[in-house]
Amino acid sequence: MAHARSATGGEPSTGRSGYAGRGGVIAAGAAAGVLLAVLWSYEFVDHVIGANVAGALLGEDAAAMSIAGVASGLAFAFVSGLAGTFTACNIAVAASLGPMGQASGAAPGPVRPLLRPLGLFTAGVVGVSALYGAIGVLVGPDLPQLSTDTAGGVPVRLLQSSVVFGAVGLAFTLLGLASLGVVRDPFRDRPAARVAVLGALVGAFLIGRPYPLFVKLFRSAVESGNPLYGAGAFVLQALGNVLLAVVVFVVLALATGGRFPRWFASGSRRATAVGAALLIALGVFLLVYWDLRVPSLFGFGWFPTMPYN
Repeated sequence: MAHARSATGGEPSTGRSGYAGRGGVIAAGAAAGVLLAVLWSYEFVDHVIGANVAGALLGEDAAAMSIAGVASGLAFAFVSGLAGTFTACNIAVAASLGPMGQASGAAPGPVRPLLRPLGLFTAGVVGVSALYGAIGVLVGPDLPQLSTDTAGGVPVRLLQSSVVFGAVGLAFTLLGLASLGVVRDPFRDRPAARVAVLGALVGAFLIGRPYPLFVKLFRSAVESGNPLYGAGAFVLQALGNVLLAVVVFVVLALATGGRFPRWFASGSRRATAVGAALLIALGVFLLVYWDLRVPSLFGFGWFPTMPYN
């Protein structure tokens, strides 16, 4: 019987045991994603954590403050992004740790292997967020994300969120399945491209984000009429949003003398399984939360809730 090698070039798996192992990884990742969608509280993440952290950093109520001028807007962009640390963006960074480890290369020392994957990931984040910031200013209030209208009782801005996050969630899920060899992996021999695409997907979170402080920043950028300001503000928002998770990745790598990224780069079955499970968990969470739970809030279908959410 032919051996089926993992998509990351790791140890081969054969026969039923290989398929059973992959099935367990998929089931675990999907179950974690569904559980997270049930437990998630946007009120706690956006208002309790986000608003309070932003207010503490800015020294005033972030929701009520006036964004006067480019400098003020850029500062607000980064701070509000940092305040939104506990959003799905950082779950996405956690899910990207495996692919970043695989793209770390063979450079010696604990620091040099980090430069390549972090640079690729950041390039993806910056590219998409800058492009959307510029386009957002040019299109202006015609974007559904800035609309206060409803369609069928559902806020139009949330319809855009459901479409965008559903697509991003599907992409993460497929990348997780591809890393297990369940579906064709377009990045099988291109780990660098995989990391850049993951960064681009994280940057695309801005395209659907209904986070109140981000919407406030968006409106400020549109009112300025300056696409460069829009691009810069969106980049700072995105970088602030993923900063903590990136710092955790770097600290783990340094604390282990570089063994943490090298473990993912080894292509072992366990490393591949962990990376795939994280990607699938994030993808399923986004799909279930935005395309099942959110519509249920407006009477479209049913989804379980917790007392606090």
